[in-house]
Amino acid sequence: LKMKRLLLIFSFILSMAGANEAEDIIKKVEKNMRGDNAHMRLTMTISTSRHERNLQMESWAVGNDKSFIKILSPARDRGITFLKLDNKMWQYVPKIERTIKIPPSMMLQSWMGSDFTNDDLMRESSMVEDYSAQVIHREGSIVTIELKPLENASVVWGKILSKVDTTKYTQIEDRFYDDDGGLVRVFSYDTVKKFGRYYVPTLWRIKPMEEGKKDHETVIRLDYVAFDKGVDPKYFTKKALIRYSR
Repeated sequence: LKMKRLLLIFSFILSMAGANEAEDIIKKVEKNMRGDNAHMRLTMTISTSRHERNLQMESWAVGNDKSFIKILSPARDRGITFLKLDNKMWQYVPKIERTIKIPPSMMLQSWMGSDFTNDDLMRESSMVEDYSAQVIHREGSIVTIELKPLENASVVWGKILSKVDTTKYTQIEDRFYDDDGGLVRVFSYDTVKKFGRYYVPTLWRIKPMEEGKKDHETVIRLDYVAFDKGVDPKYFTKKALIRYSR
């Protein structure tokens, strides 16, 4: 009986150590991706069996809680802006001169027709807060972390498996599962570059696994990245949605 109790205590200690290690890794990955503040220009290529189109955009972010995105091209989408403050998000559409608040029910909706979702713009701030993290596999410097939602967390995924290279704390792959354990999509990351003191994958591929979408793919390329240069706080107000859309 005493031996069983010792084994249970030892197992609990190992579990807690694994969880703490996993949280630490996720925090370091997020820090690499965002720094204290970041300014980026990105190109998104959206491919289906019927068409391919490119979006160019610019983004500004402070930490995990504030971000602003402006669509630069194509011409028909130019000036569409997005603002995220904490767990709230708004979109401004110049053609209809309307600001739209994006509700929680639309978090899994496609973002600008891509395989990226509204939730992807929100989730980075809640990976540690809303999920329990556990290291489930390691192979040299490559660690796989299982993220499961906490009981009262308002999240859309049943589970996320994140593969991380701990030599530079950069993501290799994220696999997203629904509540029934079905694989919904796979993010893969490539072409790591150093920006200041941060290491960032500059090529992201999003591949949906759902029926009817298996010929879809979204590729994001980071064209320009600047960390910790400061960001004007005026970007993070609702007025900025209209002001910076022009």
